[in-house]
Amino acid sequence: MQYKSQAVAKPYFVAAIGLFVGQIVFGLIMGLQYVVGDFLFPALPFNVARMVHTNLLIVWLLFGFMGAAYYMVPEESETELYSPKLALGLFWIFLVAGALTILGYLFVPYATLAEMTGNDILATMGREFLEQPLLTKIGIVIVALGFLFNISMTMLKGRKTAISMVLLLGLWGLAIFFLFSFYNPHNLVKDKYYWWWVVHLWVEGVWELILGALLAFVLIKVTGVDREVIEKWLYVIITLTLVTGIIGTGHHYYWIGAPEYWQWWGSVFSALEPIPFFAMTVFAFNMVNRRRREHPNKAAVLWALGTGVMAFLGAGVWGFLHTLAPVNYYTHGSQITAAHGHMAFYGAYVMVVLTLISYAMPILRGRAANSPRAQVLEMWSFWLMTIAMVFITLFLTAAGILQVWLQRISTAPLSFMATQDQISLFYWLREISGVIFLIGLVIYLISFFVKGESRVGAQ
Repeated sequence: MQYKSQAVAKPYFVAAIGLFVGQIVFGLIMGLQYVVGDFLFPALPFNVARMVHTNLLIVWLLFGFMGAAYYMVPEESETELYSPKLALGLFWIFLVAGALTILGYLFVPYATLAEMTGNDILATMGREFLEQPLLTKIGIVIVALGFLFNISMTMLKGRKTAISMVLLLGLWGLAIFFLFSFYNPHNLVKDKYYWWWVVHLWVEGVWELILGALLAFVLIKVTGVDREVIEKWLYVIITLTLVTGIIGTGHHYYWIGAPEYWQWWGSVFSALEPIPFFAMTVFAFNMVNRRRREHPNKAAVLWALGTGVMAFLGAGVWGFLHTLAPVNYYTHGSQITAAHGHMAFYGAYVMVVLTLISYAMPILRGRAANSPRAQVLEMWSFWLMTIAMVFITLFLTAAGILQVWLQRISTAPLSFMATQDQISLFYWLREISGVIFLIGLVIYLISFFVKGESRVGAQ
């Protein structure tokens, strides 16, 4: 059954995809600046382009998560959303605040932006991924609290399911751990220690609960497998996620001045982190193989299966490659880290948001699935983006291995810049792969506008 208030998810999905395009464009600009150092300089320095690229990633994924929750929770709770007006109001607040922040990065010197936005009152700016001005951070907290109030009240008045409870736990965790972005101690070791409580405990902790809940919801809808079976899998996955992810934070504490025992704790539990992602892959394929019906939305099924595989490869395998302390001693901060980051974010979070959008948007537009012609285009976009990301990861991995050898292990180590010159070929190849990724994303956008016969009525 479809609920009228689920429609508030649509603007969140549209904004998410629009910001995703912006993120990729700035990624391509940065990639070119790696090999053509003065490209767009001084109008757009590398540090500003990087700030915009990473901040757009975070913001558009948050839009995607919120839209997914607004779509899922009424259906799971079997009741209308508590306040659709609040959801739409918070959408515009978040969108305007996000746009003003990005414009601030682009057109106002960062130090001036800090002065203008009250950083002297409470210094929170200047840290990687958490560069947002104080006013923006406060705005994010207000939007998150309003969003969580809306979702929680909806669930309280309706049916409670394992999927919606796991989703809510992940969303509350996301909001709570973001509060550490306001804590910026002068001691650099303490600063980095608690900085990871936002960054790591988001992407390797509570976000994984959101990922599991979204994937479980879509798999129930497209396979018809019993909810009890899917929920049992979900319980196993989130237990493994929380046990390995929380203690696995220690793999960030190896070389920042934290106690030495973190090298053991971080190595052991980080080595276990691929397990929940492998379980997620097995889960997705198992559910699709046991399906009781052929859902007309083949593209959404493909995205769901791809999420499991790519999350396991990016977050699991590529994370394990450099997570053990004796290995990380040499690879820390190299392009191997960038390789892992790109595939992990794409596989785990980008793909699950696209899975939900692929499933939900046709229903929000009055049909069970897009036309076969549109789905073929969407599947092309899946393969172009996914294969391009695999090559981006492989080229960055090759660059990272060569970087470690030339700069850190060689008997006659080169300087950082001399090393970058030696591996520039891989940066060019990465840039070409990035262009192919953008083409895939554009095709994904086009697929939503392709006309053709489609089955009417939501599942």
